[in-house]
Amino acid sequence: MTVDLITPEGMFQPVPYHHVSVSSGRRHVSVSGQIARDEHANKLSPGDFAGQLAHALRNTARGLAGAGASFADVVRLRVYVIPTDETMYADFMRGLESVVEELGIPQPLPPLSVIGVNYLFEPDVLVEVEADAVLD
Repeated sequence: MTVDLITPEGMFQPVPYHHVSVSSGRRHVSVSGQIARDEHANKLSPGDFAGQLAHALRNTARGLAGAGASFADVVRLRVYVIPTDETMYADFMRGLESVVEELGIPQPLPPLSVIGVNYLFEPDVLVEVEADAVLD
């Protein structure tokens, strides 16, 4: 299995992610939307946006590992967010940077979409992460 992350010439740069992933493999792994909850559905603190993103990424890593994958195998990330104002980008980067080394998240990131929404799973949920990976 290989995942090549690229940003072709002529696509806007710099961004903290690649625009394109090219993968080969037979097993596709999809991790559903992960939020800042533990294995018993208890809320994890801190409840701020950056903290919730870090915990959601940790849960995403657990989901990937359960299928024998890691962030190195991810070909696409989707992040749904509630705080869609001007503070969101700085908080997003702070949350991401806090777990990049811990979780082995490649830099620049795989193709990534950050999508602003009005409501997530429960009223206190500010961020939800989905991942797609390819193995073998």
